[in-house]
Amino acid sequence: MSQMHSPDYSQLQYAESLYEQKDYAEAALVLEKLLANSDVAHGTTDARLLLARSYFHSAQLANAEREARAVLAVAPTEGYAALLLGRTLQRQSRHAEARNFLEMAKIWGVDA
Repeated sequence: MSQMHSPDYSQLQYAESLYEQKDYAEAALVLEKLLANSDVAHGTTDARLLLARSYFHSAQLANAEREARAVLAVAPTEGYAALLLGRTLQRQSRHAEARNFLEMAKIWGVDA
């Protein structure tokens, strides 16, 4: 079965659709289930980044921080993850720590 027709890919598309509809909490739930699936071993950076974004926009800041850090652990030059982590830390009033990640994002060409 190709990835384009796999249940995992369908779930990722569904989560993306929920995110686009601004149903961030529901998108997070779908992504949590997808990522908990033991069949999804690698190539989860995009799903984890979407999960971090969903958490951020649904004000689940501790979860957003955890997922953004997980993305950076496997993709240390993922500028958007650094930006998201910086913004998450700002929302938690951790401004000094946030500055480091916002600077890294800027270095990698992601600036908001």
